[in-house]
Amino acid sequence: MSEPNLSIRMLHDRVLVDVDAVGTERRSGGGILIPATVQMGRRLTWAKVVAIGPNVRSVEVDDRVLFDPEDRAEVELQAKSFVLMRERDLHAVASTATADGGTGLYL
Repeated sequence: MSEPNLSIRMLHDRVLVDVDAVGTERRSGGGILIPATVQMGRRLTWAKVVAIGPNVRSVEVDDRVLFDPEDRAEVELQAKSFVLMRERDLHAVASTATADGGTGLYL
């Protein structure tokens, strides 16, 4: 249940994710450039699921998930940083199908 090049087996309801590379600058919906120095309110972060435990029911490996970056535990495996969390700490999973009402997310 884990990525083939990782030598780890997840237990219970744990999810191991690889946080998306955060650029130094962001763009608003209207195309305005937002510098990295701007302090935003509490923002959630996207990540890719790398490994899941046997009791995880709502996500699969390679899903993109949304979580609160303040509620995380970082771990380093093979010189790369990952985030370890419980399934209940995930807020949303990105969906490729639009059968969920066209939002692209299911909550």
